[in-house]
Amino acid sequence: MIRKTTVLMCLVALLTSGCLYSNIQRPLDKDLQNTDLGSKEGRASNRSILWLFAWGDAGTKAAAENGDISVIKHADQETLVVLFGLYFRVTTVVYGD
Repeated sequence: MIRKTTVLMCLVALLTSGCLYSNIQRPLDKDLQNTDLGSKEGRASNRSILWLFAWGDAGTKAAAENGDISVIKHADQETLVVLFGLYFRVTTVVYGD
């Protein structure tokens, strides 16, 4: 009985990993060998609350405009998830000059 309970608890932990809180950043660029970030950074986000309300513009153009960037050299994407998506934010981060 204890062994089945332990296996079940491990399975639940694996399936719900990162569901309570997750903050991940990943590159949007595929050529990372010679990445030059530039001198400026711009960010743009969209958000969602309670799976009902969503707003914002997380586009590359909006991020470049927010950072006063005319030449984009690199881009990242940050994703924040809280409580199974109760609060969700995606941020596009661009670097350039």
